[in-house]
Amino acid sequence: MLTKRIIPCLDIKNGRTVKGINFIGLRDAGDPVELAKLYSESGADELVFLDITATQEKRKTLAELVRKVAATVNIPFTVGGGISSVEDVDVLLQNGADKVAINSSAVRNPELINKLAAKFGRQCIVVAIDAKKVNGKWLVHLVGGKVPTEIDLFDWAKEVEERGAGEILFTSMDNDGTKKGFANEALSRLSSEVSIPVIASGGAGNIQHFCDAFKIGKADAALAASVFHFKEISIHDLKQEMKEQGIEVRI
Repeated sequence: MLTKRIIPCLDIKNGRTVKGINFIGLRDAGDPVELAKLYSESGADELVFLDITATQEKRKTLAELVRKVAATVNIPFTVGGGISSVEDVDVLLQNGADKVAINSSAVRNPELINKLAAKFGRQCIVVAIDAKKVNGKWLVHLVGGKVPTEIDLFDWAKEVEERGAGEILFTSMDNDGTKKGFANEALSRLSSEVSIPVIASGGAGNIQHFCDAFKIGKADAALAASVFHFKEISIHDLKQEMKEQGIEVRI
């Protein structure tokens, strides 16, 4: 059985790590390279860096930051934000990223998933999906959650798998930053409807929330930000508890 992964997420704005609640109200959480080094040394399985305003501001994710992180950590890391072409991905991978995450650009141009998977291999391509429950339906949102669509979360997840995505990073906007737990019902359904790994995001507040995401939500990995950035949960303690609850994990 594959081990479950713990993934700290660093939302980047203007070269700093930031964190908000329900995608708004951002506060500073530190230097991304220093945090990456800390997480790499303290047992994180992977890292995700999301330049959260890159799409909105039509900027490209900073290759320089990727280079610095690659020189600092010895675990895989994914970079997202403002990626809309084969060239964008090429630059990030050449500077040391292991995977890229695409979100808004994939919805606007689904063929991009096919192109990237064909060129770089599906193991490199993560499709991030931000979704919110609206009138009982989970609907996809774009541009850091600012632009609603009528696209159904589960339909879109199945399409991105068919097009060549290697992983799905599902963020529940309703749960994001609330520390009330992951959206386990949606996670469980998502995990059963696609065969590629699903990363849970949005809502981690305590160690049990992570365990529930794996046991109830059937997630392959769980991602969080503020509970790690502000030292509310240690990765070591989290993994020990996961192991005690019978969840396969790399200690």
